[in-house]
Amino acid sequence: MWGSEHLELERFLHHVKADGYDGVDMWVPESQKERSHLLQLLEKYDLKIVSHQHQATGSNIHEFCRSFDYYLNISAEVNPLTINSHSGKDYFCLDDQLQVLDTAKDFESQTGYTVAHETHRGRMLFCPGAAQNLFDLRPDFQITADFSHWVCVTESYLENFAPVLQEAINRTTHIHARVGFPEGPQVPDPRLNQYAEPLTYFSKLWKAIIKKKIDQGAQMITVTPEFGPPPYMWTRLDNNEAVASQWDINLFIQQLIKGLKL
Repeated sequence: MWGSEHLELERFLHHVKADGYDGVDMWVPESQKERSHLLQLLEKYDLKIVSHQHQATGSNIHEFCRSFDYYLNISAEVNPLTINSHSGKDYFCLDDQLQVLDTAKDFESQTGYTVAHETHRGRMLFCPGAAQNLFDLRPDFQITADFSHWVCVTESYLENFAPVLQEAINRTTHIHARVGFPEGPQVPDPRLNQYAEPLTYFSKLWKAIIKKKIDQGAQMITVTPEFGPPPYMWTRLDNNEAVASQWDINLFIQQLIKGLKL
């Protein structure tokens, strides 16, 4: 509901269904009553869910991992296809990052749900180098690929990171489909000709991920068009209004991905 928080939940889900989505990618309320309401509406509108963990906190790694496990379990209570996770912090030491991954692994073993650790700024997979260190030490964890963050952090189209990019593609189980560029995580409007280069680049990445999942025998891969509202969305200087419709751009990305020729 990022950007649609002003909508009542059922109205939001109605719009989601009407515009051809198969489900939603969203955080799960801690209130049991609100979770039950969400589940009822998902069933009513025949929508799947990728739940989202982003809340974990703590003053030390032990507190953080307890909080992380708690929110993973909350995320599991809506029977998600996958749990997308903002895992760890970019400033955690390597041993602490490994504890976060091991907490998720224990959770997966106990519940059967997959945790997809997102390649997100400020988190443990914030850049290719950090990801490579963790890939080398933990050979089997899965990721949510949002390479708009890596493009922004490295100020490149990842030309110098081919091996770790391929490893990330191999590990992807969920995609956050946003078009970034070397100076930011989100272009103003990917439908405009001046952003054809980054749109083409990201379309090729998404296609490569989907083809890899097919080659690996996956029965399904989930994709969330994830263009955000202001301040992710650029705004006009004279009135601070968004330069484009977030909803329309995400629908454009949805249709682009559905139309990819594999």
